[in-house]
Amino acid sequence: QVRLVESGGGLVQPGGSLRLSCAASGSIFSLFNMAWFRQAPGKERELVAYITSGSSTNYADSVKGRFTISRDNAKNTVYLQMNNLKSEDTAVYYCNAGDYSKILPPYNYWGQGTQVTVSS
Repeated sequence: QVRLVESGGGLVQPGGSLRLSCAASGSIFSLFNMAWFRQAPGKERELVAYITSGSSTNYADSVKGRFTISRDNAKNTVYLQMNNLKSEDTAVYYCNAGDYSKILPPYNYWGQGTQVTVSS
């Protein structure tokens, strides 16, 4: 139905940058709201950023000014550019797609996650 595959995670030093990608297949990507979540060990999964089908964006306070979410509908891909990374950014990052135009569920899809580790 809908498959999301994240990539771009890895190990980076504090102050470094990473760009995460999430490629969607089996969907009408341009109609989806897209989001990035993250979950650190022992922590609840939290919303990092989202971008609507109309390209409006919002960010968690902890990442404002450092992270940028964007989308390329021609490539069915959403990105998360992460700059000035901090140790507290260490988490598994998950891509999420929301299709609320449907009249039947499912309306929400998840990728399997990609690990981001910011080492000191």
